[in-house]
Amino acid sequence: MPENARDSNATSLDRNDDAPEWTDEMFEHAELAIGGKVIRPATGYLGPNGVVKGRPPLRDRAKQQVTLRLDPDVLAKFREDGPGWQGRINAALRAASGI
Repeated sequence: MPENARDSNATSLDRNDDAPEWTDEMFEHAELAIGGKVIRPATGYLGPNGVVKGRPPLRDRAKQQVTLRLDPDVLAKFREDGPGWQGRINAALRAASGI
């Protein structure tokens, strides 16, 4: 038998002995798929300690990325107030459009 032949009795569990045991919380946030079709998408990211990281999906409220050209003085005015300037531009556009 060749030296590089795989052990036919080896399982993925044998090769991943350092993988942590799944907790109930990990199963709650995992993607559920049957026959390759996603039944329930994953929610959040489980870090090494089982901590859920990131915000939940926004689904129907998800924002779209666009490219927008603004006058330098308009952009400077929003940026001078620091982080969150993109959200303030969004709020100003909503107010101006009556949404």
